[in-house]
Amino acid sequence: MTDTSSIRGDGQTWVAPLNGALRRVPVWPLYVIGAAWGGWLFWLAATGGLGVEPIEALEHRYGQLSLQLLVAGLAVTPLRKLLGINLMKFRRAIGVLTFFFLLAHFLVWAVLDVQTASAIWADILKRPYVTIGMAGFLMLIPLGLTSNNWSVRKLGGAAWRKLHKLVYPAAVLGALHFVWLAKGFQIEPLIYLGIIVGLLAIRFWPALGFGRR
Repeated sequence: MTDTSSIRGDGQTWVAPLNGALRRVPVWPLYVIGAAWGGWLFWLAATGGLGVEPIEALEHRYGQLSLQLLVAGLAVTPLRKLLGINLMKFRRAIGVLTFFFLLAHFLVWAVLDVQTASAIWADILKRPYVTIGMAGFLMLIPLGLTSNNWSVRKLGGAAWRKLHKLVYPAAVLGALHFVWLAKGFQIEPLIYLGIIVGLLAIRFWPALGFGRR
């Protein structure tokens, strides 16, 4: 097995002070900032601050934020393994905010855009990008519901970790949803897909011992 400390090289000279500073940063402000940002975007949409198609813009903003947070969550372990940067204390908050924005993305689409149950079901069945996005969303529901200490104790650590590995296929499906949704050839969705695939490839690279979550 490769010694990851050799990969980090001389990075320890700045990693140790950084980790020391991160240990002093509380987690709770992330929840406040995330909720406030979600509310601010909704306010902008309601007051005309997101352009002439506010519902579509809000839907896309929430979806993109959830995908960005998925990437951030997937990057926590590689950052620790490769560079020694320890963001583990923030991973649960990142996961909860990911689900928060994904749920907001779904609700804007279902309640404000499509509006009726029959139309929602028809979109899921007829539009492949909606089908893929819904599959990813459904995978993340149990993760959002069990992102708490009570669930860890109830399920047991091994079962909880196994359940939360659903984030891997969900992230890929989310990126594919974005790629398929884009009109014409756009590089941004492909960048998200490439980053997610790359993070998962690094994570399961046997030589680096990334098999464990």
